[in-house]
Amino acid sequence: MSESQVALNKNRAKNLGRFAEVMPETAKQIKAQMDEAYKDGALDTKTKRLMAMAVALGAGCRNCVLGHAMGALDKGATKEEILETLAVVTSMRGTTGVAESLRVIQLLDELEML
Repeated sequence: MSESQVALNKNRAKNLGRFAEVMPETAKQIKAQMDEAYKDGALDTKTKRLMAMAVALGAGCRNCVLGHAMGALDKGATKEEILETLAVVTSMRGTTGVAESLRVIQLLDELEML
């Protein structure tokens, strides 16, 4: 995986902004739904982002993985919490979980967290 995960995430954010420009009403509805889903409740936002990252890894959605990994980090997730989440993914998904998790390992490397 030679692509920079940090660069891919920046491009994801840029394209998401472009999506909002060309489809403002749709983007507004999606943002409202996400704001509701990820707000603190019985589970805190950080935990919800870790859960979403795990689901995204299982689905193989690169943009989702990067967005939720960064969202979890922005909410204070530690390297250990990210790695434990990857352990759960690999427990559930086996080698495909390992393969998808490499993206997050590289991201943490690029962020100098490993």
